[in-house]
Amino acid sequence: MSEEKNVLGGALMACSYAPLTGYFRDGSCATHGEQGVAHLVCVRATREFLEFSAARGNDLVTPRPELRFRGLAPGDRWCLHVLRWVEAWRAGAAPQVVLEATHEGVLDYVPLAALKERALDLN
Repeated sequence: MSEEKNVLGGALMACSYAPLTGYFRDGSCATHGEQGVAHLVCVRATREFLEFSAARGNDLVTPRPELRFRGLAPGDRWCLHVLRWVEAWRAGAAPQVVLEATHEGVLDYVPLAALKERALDLN
């Protein structure tokens, strides 16, 4: 998909096209070289996480058409802001992670071992 790398060191794979995710709404958790882009963690949303996020003021369920956001449901994949994932992880509410679609920049905030504990794509 791009020259950007995932947390395992391989090519960054797409996270989701339905719903269309990513800071740039291109299906990936890529930064495209832009500073400050932090929607780097490809997750599979859970009811627990969506409730956790809403309780902290980040409603990811309600549609926001002006942002091209249809709202998330449990099971949807989404490029989540890295600090929101870390917050949920510390609280025991972190959603599962798709490592091959999670940007390597996440490793500046959280250890790979923590991501692997919540990984969907490891045997």
